[in-house]
Amino acid sequence: MVDIDTDQQVDGIGALPQKWSVENVRFSADGASVVILDQTLLPGETKYLKLNKAQDLHEAIVDMRVRGAPAIGIFAAFAMCVIAGQSKAKDYIEFKADVMKCGDYLNSARPTAVNLSRQIRRMEKHVASMEGLPIYRIIESMRCEAEEIQREDIEMCLAISKYGLTLLHSGDGVLTQCNAGPLATSLYGTALGPILLARERGVDLNVFCCETRPLLQGARLTTYELDTAGIGCTLICDNMASIVMSEGKIDAVFTGCDRVARNGDVANKVGTSGLAILAKHYGVKFYVFCPSSTIDPGSATGDNIEIEQREPEEIKEMFFKSPIAPSRVKCYNPAFDVTDNRLITAIITDKGICEPPYYESLTKFWHPSE
Repeated sequence: MVDIDTDQQVDGIGALPQKWSVENVRFSADGASVVILDQTLLPGETKYLKLNKAQDLHEAIVDMRVRGAPAIGIFAAFAMCVIAGQSKAKDYIEFKADVMKCGDYLNSARPTAVNLSRQIRRMEKHVASMEGLPIYRIIESMRCEAEEIQREDIEMCLAISKYGLTLLHSGDGVLTQCNAGPLATSLYGTALGPILLARERGVDLNVFCCETRPLLQGARLTTYELDTAGIGCTLICDNMASIVMSEGKIDAVFTGCDRVARNGDVANKVGTSGLAILAKHYGVKFYVFCPSSTIDPGSATGDNIEIEQREPEEIKEMFFKSPIAPSRVKCYNPAFDVTDNRLITAIITDKGICEPPYYESLTKFWHPSE
C-alpha cells in the first residue's frame, strides 16, 4: 500500500473537486495499481492510496477505505485487472483460473452489497469470452471493461438524479441516511444525486443528515459532500429522527441501498428500517435510490440477504479518545438491516421510478437470464 500526499498531484489526481464528482477509484498512469481516495480519513484528511497487492486491495473493501455499493463494484473490477496483470500463467487455462481465484477472494470481502459480486462475475464472464487471445490482450480488454463499468455508473447516477429531482419541491425538508453521493459512486450519487442536481437547478432544500453507523458515514461523508457543494445541512444523531419528523421538518427520506430483493425489500445501512417505520407513522414519504444493477433477482425477499457483521471496536472505541464501554461487554454490530417493501413509497432507479407492487415494477429492470 502506498500513501499519496494530498497536496501532491499524482497520476493526475489532486484534492477532492469542489463539484459533484470525485475520482475516488481509478487506475494509476501505468495501469499497474488502483488509486483510491481513503474514505476512512474523511473529513479530516484527504489522502489517496495506490494499491497493487491482492491483500491490500481486499482489505480496502473490508476496512471501508472504498465504500458505497456502486464504488465497491467498480473498485473490484479495477482490482481484478491489477491482480490479473501480475499473473504468471503460461496459458489461458491457468490465467482464467487465476482470475476466478482473484474474484472469489475479492468477493469474500463484504457479503451484503450485490454490486461487488455482480461486477466480479461480469469481469469473469468477459475473460471467459476471450479464450484464444494472448494473455496481454485479455488484460488490456479487462481494463477497458472495468472503465466501461465506471462509465456506465456515471450515466446511471445522472439518470437516477434526474428521476429523483421530479420528487422534490423548493423548501422541502429531506432526511438522508448513510452516504449515497459521489464518494459512493462516480458522479452525483444515488440518493444524494437529486439533492446535488437540485442545487444546480436553483431548488432550495432543507437537508437533515443522520450520522449513520457503521463508521458514522452520514456525519463524516454526507455532510462533507454537501458542505463541499455549498449546500447547507443539519446533522442529527440517528435517534433524533423521530422528533425531527414529529416537528414537521421532514417531507421525504432519501436513502440509497446495497441490495434490492425481487419483492422490493431493500438492504441498506443499519437504521434504515427504523427510519422507514418512523416515516410511515408520521406520513413522510420514504424513497430508495439505486442503480438497476443493485436489483438482485436471486433474492426472493429480504430474508435471503446476508447481513454483514462488523467488529465490536467500531462501537466501543472508534472515533473516541478512550473506550466508552467495558472491554468485556459484548457488541452486536450489523452493518445493514432490511426494510420491508411495504414501508417504501417508491424505488428510484436509472431506468425509472418503481412503485408497488414491486415484484411487477422491478421485474422489467433485470435481465431474464439472471
